[in-house]
Amino acid sequence: MDRESERSSTRTSSHKGLQELFSYPLMSAILDRRTRRVARGTSIQSGPISHESRNAPSPLSPLEEAVLVVSTGLTGSTAMHDVPTKNAEGKDSFSAPLINILSRSASTIDNSHAVSFFLLNDEGTWLIQKKRNHEALAMLAERPPRWEDWTEDDWLSAAAAVKHKLYDERLDFPRRWPYYFIWNRQISNRPGTTILLPIVDMSRQIINVMISLLSEDDGARPLFVDDRRKFRPRSALDWAAWAGSLLGITPALPYQIIGGAERGRSKWLNNEYPAPIGYYSTFRTEYETFFLLQNLMLIAQGMGLGAWLHASVDSPYIFERDPAKGKFGLEFRMQKAKKGRNWPPLPAALDNPIGIDGVLESLTPPYVKSMDEAVDILLEEKYGPEGTYGDAEIFSKSYRKGEYGEAFLKMAGRRPTAEAVKYTKEICNYMYDTYGRFPAHANAFHLPGVWLQFSHLELEFYEKYFDPKLYARQARHHEMWDKD
Repeated sequence: MDRESERSSTRTSSHKGLQELFSYPLMSAILDRRTRRVARGTSIQSGPISHESRNAPSPLSPLEEAVLVVSTGLTGSTAMHDVPTKNAEGKDSFSAPLINILSRSASTIDNSHAVSFFLLNDEGTWLIQKKRNHEALAMLAERPPRWEDWTEDDWLSAAAAVKHKLYDERLDFPRRWPYYFIWNRQISNRPGTTILLPIVDMSRQIINVMISLLSEDDGARPLFVDDRRKFRPRSALDWAAWAGSLLGITPALPYQIIGGAERGRSKWLNNEYPAPIGYYSTFRTEYETFFLLQNLMLIAQGMGLGAWLHASVDSPYIFERDPAKGKFGLEFRMQKAKKGRNWPPLPAALDNPIGIDGVLESLTPPYVKSMDEAVDILLEEKYGPEGTYGDAEIFSKSYRKGEYGEAFLKMAGRRPTAEAVKYTKEICNYMYDTYGRFPAHANAFHLPGVWLQFSHLELEFYEKYFDPKLYARQARHHEMWDKD
């Protein structure tokens, strides 16, 4: 037995619940996964299948919750950066889409790690914080590389390292519209349950996508247009282009060209296939949310917990906190909307949730001095000495030999061209100046509109009314996870 195997064998947890979790087949988790809503201690009014609970609420144990918390985050390895660095003609091509290099427990668009989770339980409301690069590796280096070799203390300490308490009480809202939806009012976010609420930082990924698109090959870089505003001439060239479009001499100009006619005539951009900023909205950044939630649902099945994905309290109610004024959510800084005679479509007409000061901040003023600085920060996070493409030591960990990673970095690690950066800043400034917010067509922190509730089940309810095969794993939960 080698030293690493010996170390793992001496640390492997003797906890039966962990052993059961890691021996439960994935295909069984997929087959047996169901939504199970009614938590222990919860009564429901449902006509002939009503139930009055005689149990006290039963919160998840610290270990059970720790497994879920850790499963939202880093896995300890680096992402595989296996994209081509040449185009079909063999010329150098942009090949640096990733924002982060460390892997997460679910696939993420451009490895943006855009999703954070708020955790709600009987002890309070928490943010699960994300760690990057050396900070994350230092935390993970204290534990075996494989989760199945972690002890109870490994799980508990890892979860404690990323939980940041925001409030001493569970985030909750009046049990009525517009907060809770119909039947959810009786059974959602009840005492004893643990809730994970996903929220998505849009700012970094939107800037990153713009830079990536503007790093396309010649003839493929799109002209960006604002599809929610009509073309408004500003320069002499704009007026000439507009007049030409009215006379049929030049193409029609139905939408505002970001950068004006000068950009539209530039051979550096392709104006035949423009990129409308409203059409792209979230740039698919929220997809990471659903991969993570699916993972958590399958893990909950393996643990024998109830898990219920359902409508959360929605935006904008989740973002503002002043109970005296009927605002029961989180205390986000709200960027005031720029309102005029013609209000823009939602959400641009609403205040923009841009962050929680010192805790969770987007790349938008006042957290940055300007949108120019926002772009510069994103570039530094990617290409700076400790960035995704700046730290060869971390980047090369996924390769068989370090020299392969170094060779890739020499080809892919070059910063975007000055022109790509210049137009990206132009677009970002246009959004902020025009709408008084960034991004313009999505919130800086986007709420996907769902949360995931975990619980010990009210087994008496299920035993009375439901086929035992549909909750067999949950019926064994006490046997698996309780030491007594």
